[in-house]
Amino acid sequence: MLILANVHTALEQIWANKLRSVLTVVGIVIAVTSTITVVSVVQGFTGYVAEFLQGLGTNAMWIWPERPGGEAGKRLGRVTLDLRDVEALRTECSTLRSISPLIPRPSVPVALGRTEVTTQLEGVSAEYHAIRNLPVEVGRPFAFLDVERRHPVCILGREVLRKLDAGDDLVGRTLLVDGRRFRVVGILAEKGSVLGNSQDDLVLIPYTVALTMYPATRTSIALTARAFDEEQVPEAKAQIVSLLRRRHRLEAYQPNDFQIRTQDELLTAFNSISIAATAVLAGIVGISLLVGGIGIMNVMLVSVTERTREIGLRKAVGARRRDIMLQFLTEAVGLSLLGGGLGVGLGYAITAIVSLHPQMVDVAVPLWAVALGFGISAGTGVVFGILPALKAALLNPIDALRHE
Repeated sequence: MLILANVHTALEQIWANKLRSVLTVVGIVIAVTSTITVVSVVQGFTGYVAEFLQGLGTNAMWIWPERPGGEAGKRLGRVTLDLRDVEALRTECSTLRSISPLIPRPSVPVALGRTEVTTQLEGVSAEYHAIRNLPVEVGRPFAFLDVERRHPVCILGREVLRKLDAGDDLVGRTLLVDGRRFRVVGILAEKGSVLGNSQDDLVLIPYTVALTMYPATRTSIALTARAFDEEQVPEAKAQIVSLLRRRHRLEAYQPNDFQIRTQDELLTAFNSISIAATAVLAGIVGISLLVGGIGIMNVMLVSVTERTREIGLRKAVGARRRDIMLQFLTEAVGLSLLGGGLGVGLGYAITAIVSLHPQMVDVAVPLWAVALGFGISAGTGVVFGILPALKAALLNPIDALRHE
């Protein structure tokens, strides 16, 4: 009953000073809003990227030539990765199910009649569809003969079709890719966007044709590969590293002149970004809580001064120190929870607005974030309400009654 009476008194005090109460808890509102919004967005991005990477295949790997930094990297000489390396990996790495060169060009013109658009080009092998999980929805995928005999054929993503204002009947027709005629043999199934970048805005051609179009890339080929299963990925990676180091005649003290990344490593890298975002959130929350807590403490100290005579009267009729302390502590927590409630509502509103953006991933407020927001606000009320409550509890009844 005493607790209910304290809660009722706290609500009366908050209602009697509505504007002051709201202004007092601005720091708590910012802290809880930041928590709700950032946690929701980070959770949404983390789930989406994890799903995207898993969609690429849990046993997929990416290899590309790269000069390491520092003096050791400068002493490596020319850094290369060519078709002989690809063939060596294909024939000598027993743990690899498939491998495909990857000749990317970020922006090439594609023309159909008088319509010309710009898209991304990738020169790949017939195995690329399986490695990247890129099924062909209309037509057919590349055949090994297309690659071996350098057939001028291409496969389009759905976004390219939309940009060309063309339909599925484009299969079998010809168009110009970077000035060369290609026959369209297939259209990829739609994959959607990642962080605003469409996965369907690309055209695939055989890598052998790409190498004739862009001969400068012959010694700097990137690769994608797939192990037989997820458990063999570490062994496959070790085999690739060992073979490429041997082929590139690297001494034991020299660093790799290439990079290799697995799906798990890419996911780990993204998780590091998530942790950094969480650290930023913790800083914002910490500063906001400090400001909000000091505001609550200040208002409660003013309230103790304003109600000193009331405190004296309560003590005169038998109220104990702990009753007075509990009353003011309840009011401090009530103020903090008011800020928490406003922060949760504002966080939901911002999250809903953010999720309306067409390129935004699915964002939802997790219930644990709401509980965390209320827990933070309640804890702040307790920590910063103790001093005013203690001051009120220790007041001398006679002095309090004499207070004007």
